[in-house]
Amino acid sequence: MERGDSVIVVDNFFTGRKENVVHHFGNPNFELIRHDVVEPILLEVDQIYHLACPASPVHYKFNPTNVVGTLNMLGLAKRVGARFLLTSTSEVYGDPLQHPQVETYWGNVNPIGVRSCYDEGKRTAETLTMDYHRGANLEVRIARIFNTYGPRMCIDDGRVVSNFVAQALRKEPLTVYGDGKQTRSFQYVSDLVEGLMRLMEGEHVGPFNLGNPGEFTMLELAKVVQDTIDPNARIEFRANTEDDPHKRKPDITRAKELLGWEPKISLRQGLPSWSPTSASASSATTPTPPPPPLPAAAQALLNL
Repeated sequence: MERGDSVIVVDNFFTGRKENVVHHFGNPNFELIRHDVVEPILLEVDQIYHLACPASPVHYKFNPTNVVGTLNMLGLAKRVGARFLLTSTSEVYGDPLQHPQVETYWGNVNPIGVRSCYDEGKRTAETLTMDYHRGANLEVRIARIFNTYGPRMCIDDGRVVSNFVAQALRKEPLTVYGDGKQTRSFQYVSDLVEGLMRLMEGEHVGPFNLGNPGEFTMLELAKVVQDTIDPNARIEFRANTEDDPHKRKPDITRAKELLGWEPKISLRQGLPSWSPTSASASSATTPTPPPPPLPAAAQALLNL
């Protein structure tokens, strides 16, 4: 919107909140529609960022948007001639046997596991996207997003960063599953947004890994949250969850070379800038430092 674009946000508020975008309500270039993309919708648009899928295990088992919603958005893109960007996921790599993961790796996914609705749903969404690209000559882009965190993230969404932060704010033990040696890579949301915009505006279909290659074990992440929020927080070990990948780290060579993109904000920089605003966090008195500077290209979408 800062560059003059008109933006239409379509959201069913399954995981989002209207309060996240209320500051745009007076902008004539902004429109909000409450709608679930599992139902078709007719809009006149030039670009579609298909972000509509909950990314938390707590939610994604109950929502069919990966396939049905993707088909509807691809159909809309075909009808109006819009460029379509699919936000896929690092979960398409499953429990990878190759480390770090490159885009040419086909993955190691359990098709009948408790997480498979998300993993296989996104793999199917990528297939559908490429079918429309080849069969209908649709302009498409595919991003494989790795763990992301940042402002306006729901503190109770069930993902590991928000879980640790919520527990630290509530003076609860930080729950680490298994031995805590599982690894993930965490990127700040403004880095992701810049990557998505570069992908949409560029000339490369993808898929592209968009993630921060800084790799942390779950135990290391818990200790970063301790240092940031409550040094006295206890760490409690519990039995590991089923189908939990052992390692996850993006190889972003392709994004660096073809998009000129790489993340700028480390976990230790970004985590202190996240100020949760849920009821459970509102009573916390931990001061929050000002956020690190955001890349200029990311500012417009970050505020959505």
